[in-house]
Amino acid sequence: MQMNGSSSSFGPGGLDLAQSFFKPIQNGAPPSTTKCHTKISVVGVGKVGMAIAQTILTQNLADELALLDAKPNMLRGEMLDLQHAAAFLPRTKISASADYSVTVGSDLCIVTAGARQKPGESRLNLLQRNVALLSDIIPPLAKNSPDSILLIVSNPVDLLTYVSWKLSGFPSNRVIGSGTNLDSSRFRFLIADHLDVNAQDVQAYIVGEHGDSSVALWSSISIGGVPVLSFLEKQQIAYEKQTLENIHKEVIDSAYEVINLKGYTSWAIGYSVANLARSLLRDQRKIHPVSVYAKGFYGIDGGDVFLSLPAHLGRGGVLGVTNIHLTDEEVEKLRKSAETILEVQNQLGL
Repeated sequence: MQMNGSSSSFGPGGLDLAQSFFKPIQNGAPPSTTKCHTKISVVGVGKVGMAIAQTILTQNLADELALLDAKPNMLRGEMLDLQHAAAFLPRTKISASADYSVTVGSDLCIVTAGARQKPGESRLNLLQRNVALLSDIIPPLAKNSPDSILLIVSNPVDLLTYVSWKLSGFPSNRVIGSGTNLDSSRFRFLIADHLDVNAQDVQAYIVGEHGDSSVALWSSISIGGVPVLSFLEKQQIAYEKQTLENIHKEVIDSAYEVINLKGYTSWAIGYSVANLARSLLRDQRKIHPVSVYAKGFYGIDGGDVFLSLPAHLGRGGVLGVTNIHLTDEEVEKLRKSAETILEVQNQLGL
């Protein structure tokens, strides 16, 4: 079922008023066939999907936004709600359907759909259901938009990004998970809050699994270009390692706190994913800690695995991984994080 609320056919018999309303100029040429049209598809119109869609619209990141979901009534309601704000937003065509044809020709496909955990359900069973769900989603997305970039937001994001890569048949540079991009933003906020500076002046990354085994790269943190730990050592300013670990734990726990307070997370992940969409589609060449194909980096060689590393993003997807110097302890933690993900993949037989 296709749902597109905009039409220029108002007159009797479907008369196209746009043809009558505007008179073409003389000696004009037809529009260029060169593609300069940007299309983003969002799969799943729950709280996260709609936060992403709304942020994409307000930041003027696409000429066309397609929404896809299995619930037609909610889908049409969300589409209309966004369309009714047209007078306050940059011009974007918004369409919605439960049919994958609505996504055809997308430059970026953002997947937020995922099963919720049932009472008493094991984490492994939930994972199996989400893998089965992606088996229905990814192949038709790839078929309708064979040149697109896949951006996976559904959790557990590292594992499901790996599954999406296998199902799509896409090259690894065009399959990305939202990973620890938001974790790193939380990390930067907490450090900025401790030091009373703007978070945009804090350079800090969380890498590895988007989860409990994530790794805080303390050795490379800088404030306004000043490496923090080496500065403290040179100034002979003492600091407790436990203080650093507490900040990292606060990053890990912060999502749980938001969920406990309001029932879900939405706005921060919406801004995070829109930020990634901008870097990818506008070819910004920015560095983001996102889930990428990690085999061969920092001694990770136990198998095909996706986890977050500081990646160079542009119109071609992942252009490369930043060669950040890690301490031996950080490398060891990163490898253990990869092993954690690989262990779950093996349990699922992936």
